[in-house]
Amino acid sequence: MAEIDIRKDGRLGRITLNRPEALNALTYEMCLEIEKALDAWREDDDVKMLLIDAAGDRAFCAGGDIAEMYASGKRGDYEYGRRFWRDEYRMNAKLFEFPKPVASLMQGFTMGGGVGVGCHGSHRIVGESSQIAMPECGIGLVPDVGGSLILARAPGRLGEYIGTTGARLGADDAIYAGFADYYIPESDWPALTAVLVESGDWTLIDQAAQTAVEGRLKGQEAEINKHFGGESLGDILRSLQSEDTDFTSAALRSLGRNAPLSMGCTVEMVHRLRGTDDIRRALDLEYRYTFRSMEHADFIEGIRAAIIDKDRKPEWKHKLGDPIDADVTKMLLPLGADALKL
Repeated sequence: MAEIDIRKDGRLGRITLNRPEALNALTYEMCLEIEKALDAWREDDDVKMLLIDAAGDRAFCAGGDIAEMYASGKRGDYEYGRRFWRDEYRMNAKLFEFPKPVASLMQGFTMGGGVGVGCHGSHRIVGESSQIAMPECGIGLVPDVGGSLILARAPGRLGEYIGTTGARLGADDAIYAGFADYYIPESDWPALTAVLVESGDWTLIDQAAQTAVEGRLKGQEAEINKHFGGESLGDILRSLQSEDTDFTSAALRSLGRNAPLSMGCTVEMVHRLRGTDDIRRALDLEYRYTFRSMEHADFIEGIRAAIIDKDRKPEWKHKLGDPIDADVTKMLLPLGADALKL
């Protein structure tokens, strides 16, 4: 079976991620195939809208397939990873800017690279099993694939909180934070897909939408805004350490697992992008970090600890609370001739 199934089906252009045994993790080739389909269907009058879904019930897409990036980076070859990110980000931009409705059905885990495929469309659908997250700070990266823009547009200081802690969002929280638009019970998805194939009428999605069970974020928002409103990661840490509550303890535990440089850059990126709706600006900023991430940050160590050795004991370049502002600035400097070209 192909890793990705791309076809015209009735009035739809359909993209089905088809690696359920790998939680539909996105390979480099899958990124290129999605981009080809977007280019082909943009001006195709037979295609009224796009529908993106995935095989299996455990995940829509649990991230990018990063084993090859690790292997090449360990050899000192940073170009494979940089090319992967360049081409993936170009696909993300085309999806965000696609001129027709794009619906996505996101069951189970939608993380990292999966957000870049599922969360930039016009009709982003979640169900009862959905868990959306941007856990990149746990592997020495930053929320990318345009995810930094979604974080920057989230209410209050939710973007800083979700980006630095890697918090998992159920259906209601995903909608509230801006990663999704509609809750539809997953048992209704096959029938909805069938009528969309037949009609291409995206207004049927609005008619099928229901109200999700309330999540956690709304009840935590006052504390999130209070503690995650600082100018830097250091400000956030000091605020959390000044109070001993269930929320501050849990937040500090989450931050304690992740790479300090990644979290510091995430806070800065969210601040720089707040108030914009420009996916290209977000991707350019993300690429400044990912371009440098193997050589100057914690990406290789993060992958070693999480995926290769699986010891969950990364040795980050900085300790939590270390002064990192100068290093944050360096990681996000313009790349000059190496800048992302979309």
